[in-house]
Order: sequence, then structure tokens, then C-alpha cells
Amino acid sequence: MGIFLALIALFLTMGVWVFAGLFMVAIGGMYFVVDMPLTQIGTIARSITWRSASAWELSAIPLFIWMGEIIFRTDMSDRLFRGLSPLVQWLPGRLLHTNVMGCTLFAAVSGSTSATTATVGRITTGALAERKYDNSLSIGSLAGAGSLGLLIPPSIVMIIYGVMAEVSISKLFIAGVLPGLMISFLYSSYIMIRCKLNPALAPDTGSKVQVGDILRGIWDLMPVVILIVIVLGSIYTGIATPSEAAAVGVLATVLLVLVMGKLTVEVMVDAAMSAVRTSAMVCTILVAAAVLSTAIGYAHIPQELVAIIQKMALHPYALLLLLAVFYMLLGCFLDGISIIVMTLPITLPLIVQAGFDPIWYGVFLVLMVELATMTPPVGFNLFIIQALTRQPIGRVARAALPFFLLMVLGVVLISVFPAIVLWLTAFV
Repeated sequence: MGIFLALIALFLTMGVWVFAGLFMVAIGGMYFVVDMPLTQIGTIARSITWRSASAWELSAIPLFIWMGEIIFRTDMSDRLFRGLSPLVQWLPGRLLHTNVMGCTLFAAVSGSTSATTATVGRITTGALAERKYDNSLSIGSLAGAGSLGLLIPPSIVMIIYGVMAEVSISKLFIAGVLPGLMISFLYSSYIMIRCKLNPALAPDTGSKVQVGDILRGIWDLMPVVILIVIVLGSIYTGIATPSEAAAVGVLATVLLVLVMGKLTVEVMVDAAMSAVRTSAMVCTILVAAAVLSTAIGYAHIPQELVAIIQKMALHPYALLLLLAVFYMLLGCFLDGISIIVMTLPITLPLIVQAGFDPIWYGVFLVLMVELATMTPPVGFNLFIIQALTRQPIGRVARAALPFFLLMVLGVVLISVFPAIVLWLTAFV
């Protein structure tokens, strides 16, 4: 185990690409730890690489990414803001809720935290600043809500977890719905309490919302709602698998953008090229992680760790707390996908041995990854918001801290009440 950790630390500090680093750790581990001949290592690596790269479930990743990239290049974010604005005016905090609700809705058609944060943030940050809303609350709510792109289905990270853990992706998707809505509710509740105590944080413009404004708002929200219904509806009515639903989602997005008059050759080419780059990064990391998982298995590390944990006689929740702290520390230095692929082969056997449901653990792990997106110095959401607002990264991180703590509260709640995660899975 020490050699594996030392090699991972070495390659990370050297700045080696993650997928290349994982391959080298796997090959080095099998050669030095397992004492396996290079010819056998090559045969195993070739076989695992082909099997992992050709997994049908992975086809959903580039398609969902492409879907999000097409939406990102249209006026969908403008429509979200216009649609939500009249619906939230009666709440304490007013337009600040467009960050939370906008990210929640967009997460249901994107599956990516970066796409969700960037798409919603490029409209709301400027609009809220013009209306003199509290800058810290605006930035913090966007950082927190933007991370919901990983939890609310369809989620790329959940697909990755489902493939690696060999659990139902459909059940993972539905398991993320209630926790995602719960955390959105926590965020909105915090905004309302803060603005109720200090109304100056969300100034009243004095404009009255008419019935016509509400109807126009609902009309502006229809494109996003239609996509959500088509993608998730096709999965849970049994019409399509998650992978097939991704293709359905791309087709529906293209047709919707065409009807909206926003479809151009430039939009499609730019979206496709961006999706290819992102998908290549994600899928190569997954393939490398599969080879690393095999190497770790040959070294019998999971079995040894399970035996050590059993000897320690840790309470299951003590183990969970230990893993939560471990993931928060990793989140300071690694992106979410790297965290999952590098640790899951080791942590999943421990969790199963402790009696936790693998579906529940998938949601727990996604929440840990979401916390990583708000943790400096490698918090992707923080950097996206910094680019949008031109604020120092330290200020962005401080603004995100209350929402980071609220998500920690969400993790505590699903740990104490696992039915929040598992209840809906009984109907799938």
C-alpha cells in the first residue's frame, strides 16, 4: 500500500497528467509489489483497457456533455433568469434564489458542475450586482448551488460511480433527487433567514409582479422543463436506458434549439469539439483507473484494509466520519473525478463490509466530491466564479463557506436518515 501511495504522490507532485499517472502507478505497482513479469502486465493492461473503453455505459458521458455544451451556447441561461425572476419576488432574498433554483433546474439537463455554474453564473452575477444585491451572498449561493450539477440527475459523476461500482445507474440517478432538493431547500432557507434579518442584502426595487409576468416566466422556463421531462421520463418509463436517454436528450436539445432559432453550424461544431475534449479526459482517466483497480486487487490491498478495519472494531459511523475527513482533505488538491477513480477500489469494500448500501454510498461520495468543488486551492467552482466576477479567490472561498457548511449538514442528514437517499429507489 505504501508503494502505491508513494507513486501516486510522486506523479501528482510532478504534474503528470492524471490518466498517465494512474497507468504508471498501476504498472509500477504490479511490477514492484506483485512481482509480475512485464509481458503479463502488458497482457492484463491491454485486456482491461479494451474492456473498460468499450463499456456501453460510458457512451452516456460524451452525449450528456454534448447536450450541456449545446445548451451553454444558447440563451437558455437568460431564459432561466427571466423565468425565475417573477416567481421568487415574494420570497425574502428575491432574486438571490435564481442562483439556487436556476442551478437546480439546469443541473437536471447538464450533469456537470462546471457547466451549471458557468451557464447560470454568467447571467445572475451581473444582474444581481446591477441591482445592488449583497455580493458575498450572491457569490456564495452560486458556488454552493452550482455544485448540484453532480448530484441531481443526469449526473456524469454518478455514471462513473455506477460503472466502477457495478450498480444500477438508474437507481443512482433517482437516489440523488431528494438529497439534491433537500440541499437546495437548505440554501434557499439560509438566504431567506439572512435577508429577513437584514433586508438590505436583497433591496426591494418596488416593482410589482403581475399575472402576465408570471405566465411569461413559466413560458421562459418551458425549454428546460421539456428537456428534464424527456431525459428523465424516458429512463423511468422504461423507454430508454440511461445511455439511450443521453442520445434522446441530445436529439431533443438540437430540435429545441432549432425551434428557438439558435441552431447554427458554429454552435454545433464548437459544442462537439468541447464535448470531445472533456469526454476524452474523463474516459481516459476511467480506463486508467480500471487498470489501477486491477493492480490494487492483485496486491490484495482491499482485503488487507478490510482486515485492518475489522481489527480496529470501528463503529460504521466512525468509519464514515474517517472517510469524510479523508475526502475533504483530498478535495483540497484533486478534482472530483480523480478522487472517485483513485479511491473507490479501496473504499467501496470497506463500506460494503460496514453494512452500508452501495447506492447510498454513491450519493454520499458525490456529496463529498461536491464539497471538493468549493474547497480551495483546487475548487473548480471557485475558479469559475472568480473568472465571472473578477473577485480574489480568497474572497470567493469565504463567500462559499456558509454554503459549504450547509452541504456538510446535508451529508449529516443523509447519514442519520438514509431513507432520504433510498426511499425513491424502491420504486425503480
